[in-house]
Amino acid sequence: MTTVRNICKVVGLYLMLNLGVFLMLRNILEYTAFNDHVGFLQAKQDYVHNRLWKAAFYTHVFSSIFTLLAGLTQFSGDLLKNHRRIHRIVGRIYAWDIIFVNFPTGLVMAVYANGHLPSKLAFLILDCLWLWFTLKAVIEIKCGNIVGHRDYMTRSYALTFSAITLRTWRLVLSAAFNLDPQLLYMLDAWLGFVPNLLCAEWLIAIRKKPLSGQRTC
Repeated sequence: MTTVRNICKVVGLYLMLNLGVFLMLRNILEYTAFNDHVGFLQAKQDYVHNRLWKAAFYTHVFSSIFTLLAGLTQFSGDLLKNHRRIHRIVGRIYAWDIIFVNFPTGLVMAVYANGHLPSKLAFLILDCLWLWFTLKAVIEIKCGNIVGHRDYMTRSYALTFSAITLRTWRLVLSAAFNLDPQLLYMLDAWLGFVPNLLCAEWLIAIRKKPLSGQRTC
């Protein structure tokens, strides 16, 4: 019964992640026309003529789908067991995308975030933690620490998945409450990633089965 329950949890989580990625992809498609009056851009009319912000926005949006898709493959036990080379290649793409593309563009977007200082601070913390967890995951696997690598990748992907939860919380809050737009952005900025990190820490805590090949630097 425990095995069946665990399988159902894994399948449910996998389906939820895939649904989130699909909805994110559909959302990204509306930006392919480079129209300044669609989606999120409607709330950023003060910045759509800022070349730095606009370049960061489109780079961040179009590259984020690769981190979401790449991250999904990294938690496949079958891929790790039977196709380790693919696991490594996709893992490198995921890490490089975050470290060299999404982290710097995320910083630019954080500085120009709606919702005043609380929102800007939330996105700056998110972006810096995203970089740190991803770098630590890379460092840990280079040291041969498989458990540490897995745990930091879990934290990293929890922040990657904030691209989905940010939008989900925004929909929930705007539907449930008549909030001022600036307050909505402030709440959404923190709710988009803090619960994800708490869930990641919970998943890490309940993993009790040790992995072989663990070393520390």
